[in-house]
Amino acid sequence: MEAYFERLRSVYPLSAEGLDLLKSYMAKKHLSKGDFILRKDETCRHIYFVNKGFARIFYFKNGKEITEWFTPEKNFCFSITSYFEEKPSHLIIECLEDSEVIYLSKEGLDTLCKTHIEISNFFSKLISGALILSQKRMDSIQFETARQRYEKLLKTQPYILQKAPMQYLASFLGITPETLSRIRTQI
Repeated sequence: MEAYFERLRSVYPLSAEGLDLLKSYMAKKHLSKGDFILRKDETCRHIYFVNKGFARIFYFKNGKEITEWFTPEKNFCFSITSYFEEKPSHLIIECLEDSEVIYLSKEGLDTLCKTHIEISNFFSKLISGALILSQKRMDSIQFETARQRYEKLLKTQPYILQKAPMQYLASFLGITPETLSRIRTQI
């Protein structure tokens, strides 16, 4: 759990007391490759932290899986819309390898945010970070070429290229596997 606490502190400098308050709303689960952290039409009631392992976030469009995001070790994931609107998620979070995931309860976090400014500030920083990443992803899809997106991924997150299957990478980049193959041979 120490790596998790360090990651929480990297979002916002939580005190020992703040961490203790959060501990009572955390649960750790060991999941196997292919297990789901969040299923389609399930309401997202946690912020998930992939302590060990690797996961992807995807959805179905016209019968095809579209990869929206990858979550490597020591990173958070959740369905933003489902979490805040408390409605079933269209997003699915699947473990791509055996994983250890820490679940932070929405109910507990909501309760703590009402009475502890430190927890409220932490949550605000966590959510603003998620929104910034989401906006950057949207900007990338809208304003960069497929090759630029691939080169950026190669430069900033090369581990994703090593861990994710080709069809998931292509989907994440918004291209076909054939186009991805052409881009890779050109670089």
